[in-house]
Amino acid sequence: MTPLSPRLLKGGLVRLDPKSGRILGVIGLQYNPDTLTRTLQVQATGETGDRSQALRLKGAAVETIKLEAEIDAADRLNDANPDAVAVGIHPQLAALEALVHPRADDLQANDALAGAGVLEVLPLEAPLTLFVWSKQRVVPVRVTDLSVTEEAFDVALNPIRAKVSLSLRVLSVDDLGFDHRGGTLFMAYLRNKESLAGRAGSVELSTLGVEGI
Repeated sequence: MTPLSPRLLKGGLVRLDPKSGRILGVIGLQYNPDTLTRTLQVQATGETGDRSQALRLKGAAVETIKLEAEIDAADRLNDANPDAVAVGIHPQLAALEALVHPRADDLQANDALAGAGVLEVLPLEAPLTLFVWSKQRVVPVRVTDLSVTEEAFDVALNPIRAKVSLSLRVLSVDDLGFDHRGGTLFMAYLRNKESLAGRAGSVELSTLGVEGI
């Protein structure tokens, strides 16, 4: 990269403690995917036949994000990186899989509580996960689906190339509340969308082939 070349930003995922805001880990995508699919499902009132509800929204649209990321150990193997030589891309895959697994110690602690006769053992709470795709898109998400296709292996059968498919559900204030750190981040994301929409401008009505409505 020359001094005049633009800095290439990476997309990725950040895990943080929702109470303190302390960053617990950052996963940068080795290669940015060529495509990113977003789906927004409207939360309408669904009151069939009730005309007073036709234009009402119950909350923010439910947004899902899908992407495919590639992980390749070739560069690290060429540099004789000791981890890549020893275990291939196992660490990178494990970091992604940690997004959908509770910690082993937490599972064991909950089992101990159940064994001690605690009547209500709460489900384990995961750290807050953020999907970061430039400054314009920093959103709290839940990983809903993670698919890994391992495509090449070394002589010890460590994976050295893989394709990862990620499905993410954006968590809104409906999921987290306004006081939650993730809820605050979602509101900033929503306000930024509104600001960007304002910059799109508006065309003349005649452009649509009509003079008045």
